[in-house]
This record gives sequence, C-alpha cells and structure tokens, in this order.
Amino acid sequence: MSIEAEALLQEAKESIEAAQNYRSELQQRLYGLSQARKQVRGSASQTREALQRHFQELQAAVGRLLAERLSVLLQEVDAIEQESVSPLDDCQKLIEHGVSTADELLREGEAALRCGISDKEDKLGSFTKKALQIQLDSLPEVPALVDVPCLSAQLDDSLLHAVRERVARHASVASHPPVQIEELVERPGSVLVRWCKVDDDFSPQDYRLQYRRSNSTQYEDAYIGKEAEFLVMHLDPHMDHQFRVCARGEGRTEWSPWSVPQTGYTTLAAHEWCPGTEGFILSSRRNIAMRSEAMAPQGRVLYSNAPTYFCGQTLTFKFSAVGQMNKQDSVGVCADNRSGTESLQRDKAVCISTNGAVFVNGKEMTNQLPAITVGSAVTFDMEVVNLFPISANNNPHDGASFKLRVTIGSGNREVVFDWLLDQAVDCLYFGCSFSHPGWKVLVF
Repeated sequence: MSIEAEALLQEAKESIEAAQNYRSELQQRLYGLSQARKQVRGSASQTREALQRHFQELQAAVGRLLAERLSVLLQEVDAIEQESVSPLDDCQKLIEHGVSTADELLREGEAALRCGISDKEDKLGSFTKKALQIQLDSLPEVPALVDVPCLSAQLDDSLLHAVRERVARHASVASHPPVQIEELVERPGSVLVRWCKVDDDFSPQDYRLQYRRSNSTQYEDAYIGKEAEFLVMHLDPHMDHQFRVCARGEGRTEWSPWSVPQTGYTTLAAHEWCPGTEGFILSSRRNIAMRSEAMAPQGRVLYSNAPTYFCGQTLTFKFSAVGQMNKQDSVGVCADNRSGTESLQRDKAVCISTNGAVFVNGKEMTNQLPAITVGSAVTFDMEVVNLFPISANNNPHDGASFKLRVTIGSGNREVVFDWLLDQAVDCLYFGCSFSHPGWKVLVF
C-alpha cells in the first residue's frame, strides 16, 4: 500500500472514531433532553394533582365551615323566637280567658233581664255581684310592636370581597424551587449535603433536608435549621441515596416546593472505634466510645478499628459527656495503632489534650485551644504538603520524608502546623485516651 493510501486509511479511521464520539455525545444529549422532558412532564402532572386535591379539600372545608356557621345562626334565630313568643302566648291565654269570662257574664246579664218579675231582683243582684268580682275595668297590657323583637339577618357583603382577594392570592405555581442542592460530598459512612438559594427574591428563614434510599418511596427528615449544609450520617457505603431540600420564607409557616432530588453515595466505610479495648464501652454502631470504670492494664488508648482517615477529609470528635481531666488525656490522629501506650502524646501522632494543649510527635506546641467541655467539637483537617527527599528509585514509600499540613479546630479557634513523618502514609488511624471514667465521644 502506498504512503498516500495509508494516509487516507489513517484519516478515514480518525474520521470514523470522531464520528463515533460525536454520535455518542449526541446520544448523551438526547438522553439528557429525555430526562429534562420527563422532569417537566412529571412535575407538571404532580403539580396538577396537588392543586386539584388541595382546592377540593379547601372547597369541602369552606363548605363545612359555612354550613356550621349557618347552623349556629339558625339555632340563634330559633332561640330568640322561642324566648320572645313564650310571653306573648301567656298574654294571649290570659286575654282569651277574659273574653270567655266576659261572654259568660253577658249571657247571665241578658238572662237576668229576660226573667220574670218574681226572680228578676235575685238574678240581677247575683249578676251585679259577679260583675263587681270580675273587675271589668282591669285590662291586661299588650306590648307595643316596637317592644317585641323583630328579627333580621345582618349580612356582611365585605366577606365575599375579602375572600375573593385572599383566594386570588392563594397558592402559586413555581417553575423552579427557591433552593437547590449545590454539592454532595462523600464522607466516611455519610454524605455532606450543601445547598444554596437560587431565587434572589426569596428570603429563607429555615431549611429542611430530607433523604431516602433509592429503593425506598419514603423520605426522612435529616435536618431543619438555618445552616446551608448538613452531614447525613449512618449511610451504608455503595448505596445510592436521594436528597432534597426546601425552605421556609421569613414570616411564613408553609414550606417551599422541594428542590430537584439529587442522588449521592459514599464509598468510604464509616469511622469505627476498635471493639474489645478494655476500659471502653462502644455503641452499637461503634462510632461512640465511653470511658468505663474498668482500668486498662496495658495503656488507656482506644484506636480506630482501621486506618479510615484520609487526607482531604474532616475528622470530627464530638463530646457529649466529660469526666475528670488528666494531662495525658487526648484525642487525635496517628500513623499506627501501637499497643501498650499510655497516651496519644507520642511520636507519629498529633493530638489535642482535654485541657486544649496541642502535641505534635509528642512535643507540646505553644499554641493552645479551648479546653474540652460538654458539647465541644474538635476537628482535624490534613493535606499533603510535600514529599522530600525522594529516594533513588523515586518511590515515595521508600525512605522519604512526608509532610502534612494539619489544622485542628476547637470552638471558634484553630491551629495550623506541619506534621513531618519519616515515610508516606495513605491512611491514618485516630484514637483517644482518658484516665478517668465519664468521657463520651462520637467520631465522624
């Protein structure tokens, strides 16, 4: 084959590869468009159902309230009518009795006038005596119309106007939620979720974060508060979880629409204390250690179950209980988990004592942090600064010096220093040592 033919063949192969890549990129974009269309269609359908369900429930509730109010008013009318008519009925009975008595007296008087002369005097005397007893000049009092109730309904037409205005402002349709998840960062046995406000006109008062396993249909509350990030703990490694966030505006009681769910996971195993260490009691997840009454005969250091701390991560010790202090008590990070040591204040370790002193390879620094109290959180952050000098075979694990930039934070203060090791390490242990019982610390 000639050189020109080989060049054409090579060019054809490159063109075919470029076309394949181009087609693959276009197919990915088609999939992205499909997902976008699915999100629009699905969210629109869910929004319709939510609006219809809400207004049907609202309509039924308003109908019940109006019916209840009407019933109360009708009962009030019945009560006023009964109370007002009762004395009128009594008066009517009295008058009707007087009319009946007067009719009877008239009949007796007319009969006395028609009787014979022999009986007339007796009957007229009896009639006159009876008439005097009846007191024909005494009449019952009948109330004037202005003195008896005249019921009417006082109907406030402004209610309809007020309801119309409130209904016109009730509910809304948002094309985008006011907050969105910004970042998912894997942590050992957990995921750090960060979110941000995307609506400039929205003033959040509180945030609400929920999560669920991808194979579950039920979300769980993970956080409600004012912070814009939260570490969701106790997650199984290599298991997808979905996260969503919403917010509550200032002066409002209802929550905003949920953000678009984001899927995240962690590949890092959760930090655990080493079980079986005498003098310490561990929680079921082994992430909480409590110093017990028992004394450890070969040192009082509790290490992690494995070297699970990597540079670039944040390691946190959270204290929920404290005991009597000892100058050798400390928490920190170390390159090994040697047994028989009394404290982390030794070589190949950086730590902070319970009184706030910082130790690097067993030497105390001049900088000091606040003493540890109930609720204290101590954080360790590390990053690789340099490997030097590199050995002859260019293997950093072979006789090289290893420098880490360490930041220890406690309260609102922190110290930064370089930690020099005689060899490179890929992962580190963490540990704690307490001389007296009562200390309780969570690691994450």
